[in-house]
Amino acid sequence: MSTGLSIRCMWMRGGTSKGGYFLKDDLPADTEQRDAFLLAMMGSPDPVQIDGMGGADPLTSKVAVVSKSTREGIDVDYLFLQVFVDQAIVTDAQNCGNILAGVGPFAIERGLVAATGDETRVAIFMENTGQVAVATVSTPGGQVTYKGGAKIDGVPGSHAPVPLEFRDTAGSSCGALLPTGNAVDVVNGVAVTLIDNGMPCVVMKAEDLGITGYEDRDWLDNATDLKAKIEAIRLAVGERMNLGDVKEKSVPKMMLVAPPKNGGAVTVRSFIPHRAHATIGVLGAVSVATACLIPGSPAAEVAEIPEGPRKLLSVEHPTGEMSCVLEVDQTGEVRTAALLRTARKLMDGVVFG
Repeated sequence: MSTGLSIRCMWMRGGTSKGGYFLKDDLPADTEQRDAFLLAMMGSPDPVQIDGMGGADPLTSKVAVVSKSTREGIDVDYLFLQVFVDQAIVTDAQNCGNILAGVGPFAIERGLVAATGDETRVAIFMENTGQVAVATVSTPGGQVTYKGGAKIDGVPGSHAPVPLEFRDTAGSSCGALLPTGNAVDVVNGVAVTLIDNGMPCVVMKAEDLGITGYEDRDWLDNATDLKAKIEAIRLAVGERMNLGDVKEKSVPKMMLVAPPKNGGAVTVRSFIPHRAHATIGVLGAVSVATACLIPGSPAAEVAEIPEGPRKLLSVEHPTGEMSCVLEVDQTGEVRTAALLRTARKLMDGVVFG
């Protein structure tokens, strides 16, 4: 249903996701009006989103709301909104590290941040979680470029690199890295790690759910019994993770891990939360990689971890891998996390909702 509104928008691919990027001041200030516009713009609720810009997948039904920041040392504030595909829901209950990859380029393109040379660092406050990320954007000649040699799995071709450095992400949504204080909890007879290092996740061994962990996305999406078991666990841990009733929330994400097959650190099959992910979310990968470093956790039992304080952990997923660089201190606690993403501008104009 149309709202009659038309609003300036840049459509971008950020990492392995895609969506609309808006200046905060261009959207309705009233949250209900804003959400009504975004639902109409995406064509939700409808499984194929035929009457809107959405791509019939949670990965292509996302929104970034960006504004110039008044916070010291921060360039822009970024609010991520997930627009559900087949439900009339717009939620800010989670962050999105893939859409984050486009925030720096967007901020420079819209004049919120001035280019500083061949590379421009953009400090981004993530409103969903109150944390900070720093994106490094390629700006040769003072202009954003999307051309480059960086490749990420799940995206064809190569593009300009957008390294993302995350700061102080532990407990960003749940209040603590391990909200229950335990490396392992048992839920419905399954050993799990409840963890939040930028994204609330439930990490468990795939074999404990009766699968190998190497199944493809289509098989997983059609495994109704498996999905019912996963959802029962998810609903049971909401309160324990300080997330409340999660029945209509998009968090926590559900991560099924297995030993690596292609030289990485761990293999994962991610549910976001009700559909199998084609890849894995950026902050979900950080949380899973962190779980691999927690002694006694299900992830640690299957992972292969490199030595040294600076650990490159390749997280294998259905269409490739995502590399996380974790810095740990002398006690083994993760201090910083960084990942490589890319982004590309697809459309700049006016979108109708």
